[in-house]
Amino acid sequence: MGSLPHVVEDCMGFLQLYSDGSIYRSNDFKFQIPTIEDNSVTFKDCLFDKKFNLSIRLYKPNNNKNKKLPVIMFLHGGGFCFGSRTWPHIHNCCMSLATGLQALVIAPDYRLAPEHRLPAAIDDAVEAVRWLQRQGLSHGYGEPWLTGDVDFGRVFIMGDSSGGNIAHQLAVRFGSDRMAIEPVRIRGYVLMAPFFGGEIRTESEEGPSEQTLNLDLLDRFWRLSMPVGETRDHPLANPFGHGSPNLEEMKLDPILVIVGGNELLKDRAANYATRLKGIGKDIKYIEFEGCEHGFFTHDSYSETAKEVLHVLKQFMLQTSTYP
Repeated sequence: MGSLPHVVEDCMGFLQLYSDGSIYRSNDFKFQIPTIEDNSVTFKDCLFDKKFNLSIRLYKPNNNKNKKLPVIMFLHGGGFCFGSRTWPHIHNCCMSLATGLQALVIAPDYRLAPEHRLPAAIDDAVEAVRWLQRQGLSHGYGEPWLTGDVDFGRVFIMGDSSGGNIAHQLAVRFGSDRMAIEPVRIRGYVLMAPFFGGEIRTESEEGPSEQTLNLDLLDRFWRLSMPVGETRDHPLANPFGHGSPNLEEMKLDPILVIVGGNELLKDRAANYATRLKGIGKDIKYIEFEGCEHGFFTHDSYSETAKEVLHVLKQFMLQTSTYP
């Protein structure tokens, strides 16, 4: 008789991968963050991918001060292994973005690893953009919230952590072929502490752990989410790894990188911005001193969050007039 399956990867007890390939996933999270009640924003869910039963959550400010609302697509984080549009901090973040930026916010779910390893999450994000495109082409017969007062010519993709990684992948995919998603026009990408990796450690990765994040957990996320047998230098992890696209030859829309000064991922985000700026890309890097991973999404109504919203508002104004 063979031995019984045993745990080979354990993510905080909520996600376990067994030696026979089976997976245990618990959704019994005890969230410490309450859901914010903000009467200035209305939200609702709708299906955007029937094949994989994936939903999207729409957030609409009630007192629209603009003639047409810009669109922000927010891609949640979670190491590609966790997260949902329904989680309190993700929901609160989107509420804050909708009211603070007077924008229609779209928060799609995507398939999670290790049940669905990369590039599944990226494929789902692409489908979410395609769904938005279909709404723009529906001539008023699509989702009612995406008709009339929505500006498909001012769309911004924003991603937190693994969502920031996905945002980069979308920037590469759509930057060189803007016509493919008309009438959607993506004006810029916001990468909040993008979850990038690499086999060679950075100084910040080898520094002190954060309150909720450490290097061991980051590595575990990569082992669970990458295609089996691949390393952290795979193109889906490392934008500058072996086999990654030559970004110098790529057309990229404006990118804003935001990171906390105490983040393990800080050096990778800074290196990403420095290298892209060095090859002539329109990219801005902003570091919030003393902040840790998820400082905006986990406390989206703080004083620091207000500063982030101000930065985002300026970025949106500056890029909305680009050709």
